[in-house]
Amino acid sequence: MKNPINQRRWENFKNNKRGWYSLWIFSALFTVALFSEIVANDKPIVVSYDEQIYFPFLFTYSELEFGGEFETEADYRDEYVAELINAKGYLVFPPIPFSYNTINYDLSTPAPSPPDNVNWLGTDDQGRDVLARILYGFRISVIFGITLTFFSTIIGVFAGAIQGYYGGKLDLIMQRIIEIWDALPMLFLLIILASIVTPNFWWLLGIMLLFSWMSLVRIVRAEFLRGRNLDYVKAAKALGLDDKTIMIRHVLPNAMVSTLTFMPFILTSSITTLTALDFLGFGLPVGDPSLGELIAQGKANLQAPWLGISAFAVLSIMLSLLVFIGEAVRDAFDPRLN
Repeated sequence: MKNPINQRRWENFKNNKRGWYSLWIFSALFTVALFSEIVANDKPIVVSYDEQIYFPFLFTYSELEFGGEFETEADYRDEYVAELINAKGYLVFPPIPFSYNTINYDLSTPAPSPPDNVNWLGTDDQGRDVLARILYGFRISVIFGITLTFFSTIIGVFAGAIQGYYGGKLDLIMQRIIEIWDALPMLFLLIILASIVTPNFWWLLGIMLLFSWMSLVRIVRAEFLRGRNLDYVKAAKALGLDDKTIMIRHVLPNAMVSTLTFMPFILTSSITTLTALDFLGFGLPVGDPSLGELIAQGKANLQAPWLGISAFAVLSIMLSLLVFIGEAVRDAFDPRLN
């Protein structure tokens, strides 16, 4: 049987038209970005040769497979290889025939080149397709934000629950530790670590996770401090239930209302932080697709406004959609509407 409270929350979410449509638009954009290899790639999606089907975007094939002369991986953009395949079959390229690191050597103007019918949003200062880099960068940003939000929520809820439920000296000690930890400069730590090791996706995720979980602790702590004094919690204690069961089954569901309301904004903050670090040069490795790196290129190449405009448009649309979704989630869990 469906929970009537959750049904009302779902209806309240759908009644917020701006948030409802934003969820669908963001889901569609993220789905396209998830399959970036099919949308933007310098390798064909399908190759038919000599009555056999190949999938170059998934597997590596040597030139010998298609009647070539070398054992190296086939360069499908090369006219010689394309002629060999077309003689006994066909190639199907993605809509954008460039990957995020593909350099277009056939530009009519020096890089960065303006948008044309080949590079729809132009190229960056290294001749790479801007639209392809935006697709891959969008995917990395959102996956990074979702992963960071997920683990931050788990740690933050756990720490806040322990503090709020037990209180006393444990709460006092953990509060002081969090205050000291929160005062540490994350950017300086990143600069120091960047001088020792090359930051990558997981390094950045781990470092930012060390600090991002604290944003939820205070909210969950306050909910558990309030919830532990409610009558049904006292009754559960009187019946002999252990603390773990009471925390998970009786107090946590109420605390999750405020937590879920806050999560879309944590996601927005995570994406913004990654973009800022990439812009400053302390984010993802050089060459990886990144919205922050594209903004930095726009700043360094003011004669190529399509770089800055493209990155700004993608960031503003993405963050606006997430904020609208967050507002709809907040309305859905508003006790005055339930």
